[in-house]
Amino acid sequence: MSNPLRDMELPDAIFAIGTNMTECHPVAATRLKKAISRGAKMIVADPRKTTLAKLADLHLPIRVGSDVALLLAMAHVIQREGLIDDSFIAERTTGGEEFLEHVKQFTPEWAAEICEVPAEDIEQAALIYGKGEPGAIFYTLGITEHICGVDNVQSLCNLALMCGNLGLEGGGINPMRGQNNIQGAGDCGAVPANFPGFQPCDDPKSTEKFNKLYQQEIDPERGITKVRALDLCGDGIHAMIIDGENTVVSAPDRNHCEHALKSLDHLVVIDIFMTETAELADVVFPATAWGETDGVQTNTERRVQRLRQAVPPVGEAKPDWWIVSEIAKRIGTPGFEFESAKDVFNELCGLSPIYAGLDWDRIENSEYQWPVPDKDHLGTPRLHEKEFKNGRGVFKVIGYRDPAEVISDEFPIWLTTGRRLEAYHTRTQTGRSAGIDYLLPEETLEVHPDDAERLGLNHGGMAIMSSARGSIEIMVEVTDMSPPGTVFTSFSFANVPVNILTGSGYDPVTETAELKVCPVSIQAI
Repeated sequence: MSNPLRDMELPDAIFAIGTNMTECHPVAATRLKKAISRGAKMIVADPRKTTLAKLADLHLPIRVGSDVALLLAMAHVIQREGLIDDSFIAERTTGGEEFLEHVKQFTPEWAAEICEVPAEDIEQAALIYGKGEPGAIFYTLGITEHICGVDNVQSLCNLALMCGNLGLEGGGINPMRGQNNIQGAGDCGAVPANFPGFQPCDDPKSTEKFNKLYQQEIDPERGITKVRALDLCGDGIHAMIIDGENTVVSAPDRNHCEHALKSLDHLVVIDIFMTETAELADVVFPATAWGETDGVQTNTERRVQRLRQAVPPVGEAKPDWWIVSEIAKRIGTPGFEFESAKDVFNELCGLSPIYAGLDWDRIENSEYQWPVPDKDHLGTPRLHEKEFKNGRGVFKVIGYRDPAEVISDEFPIWLTTGRRLEAYHTRTQTGRSAGIDYLLPEETLEVHPDDAERLGLNHGGMAIMSSARGSIEIMVEVTDMSPPGTVFTSFSFANVPVNILTGSGYDPVTETAELKVCPVSIQAI
């Protein structure tokens, strides 16, 4: 997030797109409710009539995969109505002139046909955000899990740059992280293109630093993504470690994923439970859970937080850092001689510029948000207040493109997937709780009443849902939460393997799967 969580209570205009925050981030969403109670106006762009959408002043139930068209038309209106921040654009950005000329062609009427919402609603959304002083943008995986995920994010950045809504209290662009330490994992280098601290792998200075640490030559090139790694299983990659991820349930195109993992000569899984992925492993290492572990995590607002062990580990469970370090040492890799989580974190602070001013003792009370460049620095709750790291904010000229697959006579219905309040991710933890199992005992497919009548589907009855990759059986829930022509379900239940159907395409930059758009057919059983 560019802004701290407390700023969520302060916007004049809120634009939430591709986020079901009241279910996926229910605690953070209470801050938006406070902002609304104080007079803020909120726009929600989401195909479904979520609780967040019901709170909005304006709900745009856009067709899945049409976000770029909506954002181009909003930019058109903001430019046409003179709501741009001329001084911000002149002093702090580049590429503005070309971008502002580019968006003149993308009218609300043009976008309305693609997005399947009225042009006047698109215009109203643009006016609400453009007049906001300040305006804040919030998004989650509904924006990124598309073949145009990067285009979606850059389009949101264009809106914020146009209106000068960066570096302001209550403004910003705020991606809400989906799990507790996703931000911290990226900070530590758990992304293919970067060393810890977002230092590029193909930068000679960065490579030299890590060559010295590990006492060996590291290939000066970017690593591969999980998508590419699964493609290479059994044909270039023969062993794999999966730590804390239930890949079989969460990855797209489940049949391909299972085949890939079974093609390995050796699979190691580190986890706290025997997940569906762990069941395929040759070796499973039991890891400690959060209450059994000393460590650090960095949350969605870049706050660096200490974790403290509350109870002893069960059985033979060990911390993830210890398991990984022991594997590294036993295959002869230097640089893993850690005695504690404190040692690991202090090494990170010595290597990462954004953590350089921190150490284990300084984060005792968890009050710092990175970047913290030196020991005298008090942290950075709000990014981009005076300048951008690279000098100027860059406008991107972007055009609309269809999803990888679109509806057809064979697959005439849009499927979009997501999460539910009661079931966390793949239910590795929540699926083992009797209370939560009572609240959400099984998966269902949200079908609009019009579609249910047309397809002969009954509430509580079963249906076969098929895509170009396979078929599953699922219980029908007749509801108007999803619009006609679009159905929704989560991927949480292993016995309803929804991700057999998904995986039609990937973003060319990030290789993120298009999990939010999948044409399907549905037949009553």
